[in-house]
Amino acid sequence: MSPVPHHIAIVMDGNGRWASKRFLPRVAGHKQGVDTLRRCVKTCAQRGVGVLTVFAFSSENWNRPVEEVSGLMDLFAMALTREVPQLKADGVQLHFVGERAGLSSKVIAGIEQAERATAANTRLILNVCFNYGGRWDIVQAAAKVAAEGKPVTELELGRAMALAHVPDPDLVIRTGGEQRISNFLLWQSAYSEFYFSDKLWPEFDDAALDAAIAVFNQRERRFGKTSEQLASQAAFSAET
Repeated sequence: MSPVPHHIAIVMDGNGRWASKRFLPRVAGHKQGVDTLRRCVKTCAQRGVGVLTVFAFSSENWNRPVEEVSGLMDLFAMALTREVPQLKADGVQLHFVGERAGLSSKVIAGIEQAERATAANTRLILNVCFNYGGRWDIVQAAAKVAAEGKPVTELELGRAMALAHVPDPDLVIRTGGEQRISNFLLWQSAYSEFYFSDKLWPEFDDAALDAAIAVFNQRERRFGKTSEQLASQAAFSAET
């Protein structure tokens, strides 16, 4: 059995287009996207993935039509109520990553309750990036370091990032056919492998996830080193 990435991050793109193709309101696509995420979480846990991070709502998504944003907020609140008990039973530890100022008190209360309820779980860490932006993350980390009177170094910034509780993603997947990262995990994805899928997020099934993992396993991750250095290190490890 091929190894799987320890940390997979996903830009779940294409919900609105999935709905439009079926002459449905865009929020129907987002509802279908929640179902896809539920399946993806279970599959990642079954495959042995340790961390799954998903881009649920970006700081730029506030610029979408008012009715869509309102529908997304209602859907998020409903998903918190409906999904958390099963996630808790499945051993999933939830973290919500992003700026909470501006969210309703109902949503914030739901987020905090979900994190408390799943804090002891260890099978899979699920980071839900909600009202998140990569630039926001770097700025808030820099502000935190400065407020603590520490030097602004790569190490200190890394410790202050919103995802400091998990290692950086090994594989970043974007669905929907677009090939950009849209302000997602700008700091953390410096050495991630990227995989772009033409499938819209509601269509992203187990086979599509396995295909992304298979491509990841074909990549040579050098982290600035040469192929020859990696081969030499592998040979040394085999000997010892």
